[in-house]
Formats: sequence, structure tokens, C-alpha cells
Amino acid sequence: MEHPVEILERYWNYKSFKPLQEDIIEAVLNNEDTFALLPTGGGKSICFQIPALIKEGICIVVSPLIALMKDQVQSLKEKDIKAMALTSEYKYNEIDTMLDNCIYGNYKFLYLSPERLQQEIVQERIRQMNVNLIAVDEAHCISQWGNDFRPAYKNIRLLRTLQPSVNVLALTATATLEVVDDIVIELDLIDTKIFRQSFKRDNLAYMVFDEEDKNYRLTQLLKADQKSAIVYVRNRKSTVQISKFIEDHGLSSTYYHGGLTPNEKADHFEDWKYDRKQIMVATNAFGMGIDKGDVTNVIHMNLPESIESYFQEAGRAGRNGQEAFAIILKNKGDETHVKNQFLSVLPTVDFIKDLYRKLCNYFQISYGEGEFSTHDFNFAHFCKTYQFNTLIAYNAFQVLDRTSVIKLSQQFRKGSSAQFVVSNKELFSYLEKAQIAQIIVKSILRTYGGIFDYQTKLNTLLIAGKAEASEEEVIDTLIQLEKDGIITLQLSTTDAQITFLEPREDDKTINRIADVINQQNQLKQKQVMAVIAYVNNDDACKSVQLLKYFGETKIENCGICSVCRKDKGRPSGNLLKQHIDQILELLSENELSSRQIGQQLSLKDNELLEVLKLMLEQQMIEITLQNSYKLKSA
Repeated sequence: MEHPVEILERYWNYKSFKPLQEDIIEAVLNNEDTFALLPTGGGKSICFQIPALIKEGICIVVSPLIALMKDQVQSLKEKDIKAMALTSEYKYNEIDTMLDNCIYGNYKFLYLSPERLQQEIVQERIRQMNVNLIAVDEAHCISQWGNDFRPAYKNIRLLRTLQPSVNVLALTATATLEVVDDIVIELDLIDTKIFRQSFKRDNLAYMVFDEEDKNYRLTQLLKADQKSAIVYVRNRKSTVQISKFIEDHGLSSTYYHGGLTPNEKADHFEDWKYDRKQIMVATNAFGMGIDKGDVTNVIHMNLPESIESYFQEAGRAGRNGQEAFAIILKNKGDETHVKNQFLSVLPTVDFIKDLYRKLCNYFQISYGEGEFSTHDFNFAHFCKTYQFNTLIAYNAFQVLDRTSVIKLSQQFRKGSSAQFVVSNKELFSYLEKAQIAQIIVKSILRTYGGIFDYQTKLNTLLIAGKAEASEEEVIDTLIQLEKDGIITLQLSTTDAQITFLEPREDDKTINRIADVINQQNQLKQKQVMAVIAYVNNDDACKSVQLLKYFGETKIENCGICSVCRKDKGRPSGNLLKQHIDQILELLSENELSSRQIGQQLSLKDNELLEVLKLMLEQQMIEITLQNSYKLKSA
């Protein structure tokens, strides 16, 4: 048997393991059920790939992320290691052949989703395979208390009956103590060897800054440290806008979101990865497979939805061990925004019952029928027909998909989009000759402000309503505009395909998942409130707050976060009096923002904020409704 280090050097060109990797691999090779809790960048995949290469047979890897499966399979193939992923793009006869190859073709890795385990053909072939290890990636998905709970993960236990003598390796990057215990029970792990690496990152400074003008502070941070950075924003539109704003201020930037084509994603990622662009502005779709060691700043422009997701995203900074910063920029409106974005749109059990019943009626499915029937689906039309709030309805469909009531095709969320590729002047010259398109085009322009700058998702029903036209007229107009070279158009008349996985039973169907719905809504409430508590707590070390959330104890203050640096940043004695006098003199002439004060004084931002805070406490100054400072009224 080859030594793990020899495999590591041959295929990965590393001469030594990261912390705990070798211990985990040794436990797996000893046929122990093993749990590996390694932070982002800790090298989880090597922990199952190396023992699987050493042992005879094939390793089954269960993962919820299609993109990550494809990425790992591609990486293994580049090393001349035979691997495949059973993704949803393959038809039955193709899967039949692929599974035969796993039995007879010397394949070393089979990646599949937990949903695939429900298929009889998959179960039957797994029984015939010489399986050497079952690896469960993103294992927190099996726990109802875990971030991103997926009930289908409970199917994984079936693997233990199909291959009862094969040991299991569960892997995750973020899990509370409650989630760890849940995973061990749900996967039926026996005498589990648990390896938990501390999440403490000595080189990573966690910062939270309260900012009136986030964009201004963003450019200051990026200019002060012109190294590789990731800026996380709330939505796709913001990725383009913030990236352009950064470039307008003399820095190089690109952007990434789920709506880009695969080629665009690859191009933008490589521009950033190979330092052709310093900054990547992205939604949380940007995360999988990022292994760039020199990221110095990860900046969140909005509050994240959970501590778990924030910790993973922040952890992409400083993987090379050099000093790095994970920064959240917040202001007064953020608490309301994060509640509106993640809590006010949570579907209740009653809402999902109503939506499911109307969905069945929409496709004229009779009671007790519909199982495994597939239908083209126009999400916007469905919501308009039944007057559903689109955000709550979208989340309800996600719940039905996660709980295996229905299956949504990958095309869901891919609607029509367009971009005007002529100037304003050329457009209105065109409209003079094409009178019929005028009102529809004007309705588009008034609804989508950035449509001249980037490909913009369109709601054709919304446009039709504003233009007092039919949706067909809107679509015909868009097609004509594309033919005439006025716009680029990606047209989709359906958003998705829906497959019903159960026969229609109306309320009975939803009652079976009601506890899951309520529990997940409560969990989301808890997660959002934990984020709000984290950003508002300026008394405890930020690193200590995060580590306590994940159950770590005996933790010392980091000394480098925004809280730990706060006391170091407060001037004292004569210097403090000097700063106060300077600010009082400036404010005797005009009301000024903190930025304007900072520009006139040679003070660092944290020093200035400490002085202003002290002056407010002592009622020397006050804040106006415009968030500027003025002398306290007599």
C-alpha cells in the first residue's frame, strides 16, 4: 500500500499535508466512520480522494452542488484519474451505461446528488460495485439544524444498507455542536472518529464598520491595499454597478453572478484569478472551488443571511497565511433590509398549501394523479394568474423542490433578458419609424434603468401591463427589436420544467412536510438575528463572537479585529483635546459629514470615529437628519 504522502506528491505536487488531513486519511484507511470538520480552505476533498486512490474499488461521493461535482471531476480527469458525476443532464440510457462503467471500467470516483439515490437503477448498480468509501460532502445538509437543510440528504443512510461493510467520511466546513451530533445520528456513524480543526484564523482580522457612504469607504479600503479582493453584494444588478463604480475610481474590477453564461463566468473568474483584474464583485453564487491564496480583502456590502455563510465567504481571505481582512460595511438601514430580504419572504405552511393546490389546478392535475408528470412552467404567468407575491412564491417553490414534492429544472430563474446596444439618439430615431413599438419600449426604459449598460432580466408580463398590451405583443416587439439590431435578446417563454414527484393530495401532501417548513423558518429567523447581533456587538472581540457561535471555548481575544483595535485607536491627553478643538472649529463654520471632517484632518478613520463618538457622548456635537455633524444647539 502506497503512503498517503506519496499520492499527495504524485497527483497534487505537495510534500506535506495541511493540519488534520493525514489523521483523517489514516482513520479512513483504517475503515473507521469519520467526521471531518475543516474550515474553508482546509482541504476537505483530499481527505477522501487520497484514501480512495490507495484502496481498491470506487469511492461514492454525495454532494448537493452540481457545479462543484463537475469541477472536482474535471480536476481529477486532468490528473488522469477516472471519475464521473451523475448530474441531471443525463438521460436514463446514458445513466445505465455510466453505472456499468463504474462496475467494470476501473473508475475511482462516482459523484452523485442525494436525490439520485432514490432511483432504483442507481441503488441496484451500487449494490454491484466494489465500493471502497462513502464520502458525504456538505454533510451539514442532512441536519434539520444545519445551514441549507435538504431532506433528500436523509436518503444517504440507504447507502449503508446497500454497502453495509463500507465506512463513511462526513465532511463540512461549518457546523455548530448541535449540527455535529445530528449528522452522526442521521448518517448512522458508529464509534465515530471526529476531527475538528479550530476555526481560529490568526492572520484574518474581522472588521465591522458603520458607514454613511459605503461606496466611498469601499474605494478607500481597496485603494489602501491594492491586492486581490472579493466584494460581496446583494444582487446581480449590484455586481455590475459596484464593479463599474470601482473601475471609475481607478481600480481594476470584474463581476460574477448566477445569470452569466458559463463562458462569461469562466472569463471573469480567470481575469481575477490570474490578476488581470484586482477585484471580483459578486453575489454569493461566487464561492465554489475558489482556491486563490492571495485574497487580502473580503468585503461584504450588505449583511449576510447567516453566520455560517459569512464565515465561509470571509474565510476566502488570507489562505496564504498573510495578513488579511474580512470586512462588513453596515449602516442604519441594513437591519431592515436583511429582515425584508430573508424573513419577510418566508412562506408559511398555509401559503405553501395554497400555492401547491393552485399549481395542481394550473396544470389540471386531478386528485390522486400527476406523479412523475413533467410540465413547462412560466413562473411569472403563474404568479400573475393567482396574484402571488413573486419572492414568497419563489421561496415556496424552493421548499417544494428541497422536500421532493416537485422537481424544478435547472433553468428555473432564467427568464428573458435584453440590452439596448444603440445610443439614446439612435433608439429614438428608430422609434419615429416604428410607431407601434414606442409605448412598449418606453415602458421597458422606465422599468429597467440599467438596460443600456448590461443584459437585464425582463418580466414580459409586467411590461405588458404597463404598456396596456398583451404579452404576445411585447414578445413580438422584442423579437423585432433584435432583428433590427436595437437590442441583444435572450428570450424564454417558460422559466422551468416542473416534475411532480408525488400524486396530488392537496393539504395531505404539505402536512407531511409542515414540521420541516416551520422548523426551517424558525432556523432562518435565528440565523438572521445572530448576524444582526454580531454586527451590533462592539464590546466583544469579533473573532471570539464567531468562534463561540460554532461552540469553541477557551478563546483569547484576537487583538486585530475592529473591536480589539478600537481602544488602540482612541487618542488620549493633549492629542485628544487637539482633535476635539479642530473639529469644533470646523463645525463652527458649517455642518460637515464625517468624510468631510476626515478630509480636512490628518486622522485615520477609526481615530476620527472614536473622537466623534466621544464628542457625541459629551453632547458637544449632534447629528443632523442628513447624517452630518453640527455643534450642539444651546
